[in-house]
Amino acid sequence: MTVSIASYAFHGLLRDHKIDVFGYLESCRYRYQLHTADIWNGMFPSLDDNFLANVKEALCERELTLVNLCVDGPHIWEDDPAVRESHYRDALKYLEIARTLNAKTIRIDAGGQGETFTNEQMDLIVRRYREYAQIAYDHGFKVGPENHWGPEVVPANMKAICEAVDHPGFGMLLHFRGNDGDAVMAPWAMHTHISWDIVTVSLEKSMTMLRDAGYQGSWSVEHHSGENEYTEVAVQLAQVQRILAMWRE
Repeated sequence: MTVSIASYAFHGLLRDHKIDVFGYLESCRYRYQLHTADIWNGMFPSLDDNFLANVKEALCERELTLVNLCVDGPHIWEDDPAVRESHYRDALKYLEIARTLNAKTIRIDAGGQGETFTNEQMDLIVRRYREYAQIAYDHGFKVGPENHWGPEVVPANMKAICEAVDHPGFGMLLHFRGNDGDAVMAPWAMHTHISWDIVTVSLEKSMTMLRDAGYQGSWSVEHHSGENEYTEVAVQLAQVQRILAMWRE
């Protein structure tokens, strides 16, 4: 089992122009001694071929595996059909980027607002995810949403999407909540995000539940305060590594 750090954990440093994607990769390898990366696309100032080639080179030079590409922006559902179409084209672009960077998983959200999906929304979401999942499967990775905003927060909604898509190239990014809903979504987990709250309240319980559900992905920590990030991330990472060491013993 591997551990990783979601690059969003350093969004405060990014905001203050004190880190970029290359500094993040350097930190993963040499500050935290990892062989994994979990890149948030907010660290991509460009999607041009030269920039992405440099990112791929940086991953290879540091012998880092991209366990997740976490994509904000091109979620599936928007009320405006023109925006939906634009998001669809952008999502296809990010799927190609995931292939280029040899990502293991990519998160693309379902979209929507409130606590439920309409039948129209659900039909499009399932159809798009099946298409994305086939592309991912053909190139050796998985794609799916994260339970972190809109109707995705409701475990029953995520379960319904997973059951309807029903594809080996599909999974979900489990953003631990520390409640019974985590277990509802656990069978489809392809990646994780572990927040400070989980580390301080229910880390061992949450990780044990997911391990017992057969999880095989990376355990990725994500910090949200935007302050003192290098140290706070180190604390979160150490706590996850402690649990994994206990299991090995």
